[in-house]
Amino acid sequence: MNKQDSRLRRARQTRARIAQLKANRLTVHRTNLHVYASIVSPEGDRVLVSASTVEAEIRQSLAGVSGKGGNINAAALVGKRLAEKAKAAGISQVAFDRAGFRFHGRIKALAEAAREGGLQF
Repeated sequence: MNKQDSRLRRARQTRARIAQLKANRLTVHRTNLHVYASIVSPEGDRVLVSASTVEAEIRQSLAGVSGKGGNINAAALVGKRLAEKAKAAGISQVAFDRAGFRFHGRIKALAEAAREGGLQF
């Protein structure tokens, strides 16, 4: 079992637990260059709100910064932006799905920024 298979196995276990809660799921995906976050409905059929470092507003605020989308500062901006969009959509309670990634670095920064923005995990 390679590293990616292990991560996906952990992700499946987490998603199964969150499915039992029937809660909106804040899911995170990271690549070397970007961070993506979205809030998915309890049924898993629609994305309610999303934010990423690919969005124009976040790219503008990261302009001139080295690393642009693949660092902790960018992840914090994505978390803050996601919380703003969720509040506007009337979402305040979510279950955090880190997709098998370890809770440190960019994932932790995104989660803390979303909490500061008003989301409850």
